[in-house]
Amino acid sequence: MPTNKFSRRDFIRTGTLTAGALALGPALSSLAASKPGKRLGIALVGLGYYSAGQLAPALQHTQNCYLAGIVTGTPAKAVDWAKRYNIPQKNIYNYQNFDEIALNPDIDIIYVVLPVFLHKEFTIRAVQAAKHVICEKPMALNAGECAEMIATCKKANRLLSIGYRLHFEPHNMEVMQLGQKHAFGKVTKIDTGNGFTYGGDPNAWRLKKKMAGGGGLMDMGIYSIQGTRYTLGQEPVAVKATQEKTKPDLFREVDETVFWELEFPGGLRTTGKSSYNHDWSYLKVEEEHGKFELGPAFGYNAIDGSVNGKQMPFPQIIQQAAQMDDFALCVTQNKPSRVPGEEGLKDMKVVDAIYRSLNSGKWEKIV
Repeated sequence: MPTNKFSRRDFIRTGTLTAGALALGPALSSLAASKPGKRLGIALVGLGYYSAGQLAPALQHTQNCYLAGIVTGTPAKAVDWAKRYNIPQKNIYNYQNFDEIALNPDIDIIYVVLPVFLHKEFTIRAVQAAKHVICEKPMALNAGECAEMIATCKKANRLLSIGYRLHFEPHNMEVMQLGQKHAFGKVTKIDTGNGFTYGGDPNAWRLKKKMAGGGGLMDMGIYSIQGTRYTLGQEPVAVKATQEKTKPDLFREVDETVFWELEFPGGLRTTGKSSYNHDWSYLKVEEEHGKFELGPAFGYNAIDGSVNGKQMPFPQIIQQAAQMDDFALCVTQNKPSRVPGEEGLKDMKVVDAIYRSLNSGKWEKIV
């Protein structure tokens, strides 16, 4: 996700453009159709840290897609990116004229890399422009928004994927296989944590509840929740959560550190945690006759893991390149993504229940 600050008024769209996109959407289906044998064009919406430091560099290594366009509210960034990545002026948009992207056949996929409160709006605007969408995690502010995004994409017959890069990372894929196939018997224990010590701008959007939806849980906890879910291949049914806040002045509006227990069908209870004040990145799993773990587990590189004490023999990959290449194939072949919008919805149902539990102090059902 980007780390630059956004003003809400920077994203106010005109009714004329929105109405035009809605009217043109069905007629423009052919413009956004797949291009057999050709690389698909991706436009990045939001040019903050994640786009600049990860996605754009990864797109220099993709086989099935390429960086075709950008959307930014900062003119200086538009100039810099155009020179750096040879992006033609006709493929550069701002947040006011974004809907005109519907008329651009160079762009097949919109990658939404904005603060969380804008994910739903720009996902919907993208599919109204007849484009397929990748939306960064967390998918939206809550499960209700996720459901609305999914419904809109289905109605428009456009694919929606969430930026869960670790589903394409070899160490995490091995954990999925070992856990879901019960390689050493039934899973008996899972413990996972993800976090970092926040030292950034105290006025950043990440620390504002209306813009981020929450703190360390929304940003870092998604990985811990994901790790537990894809290890088991099951969905939790209830959660109990507690929190600590050692820096209340900094984390006035959002959570700092959250601990939880997840209950799964059959009675297994797992533990997890997230933080903006602890450096965590691990996933530990025990089965009846063996164990495996990742640590670091969730980063962009340097992921490591072991099975019964022996190091996993997997290379480091450019996770985002693998993720975007796979989605481009899904668009071309008209098949579902392995990380569709429904995957984001499942995570947000858990997050919503965790916040309910923090308020109630009780176990909360995940619905």
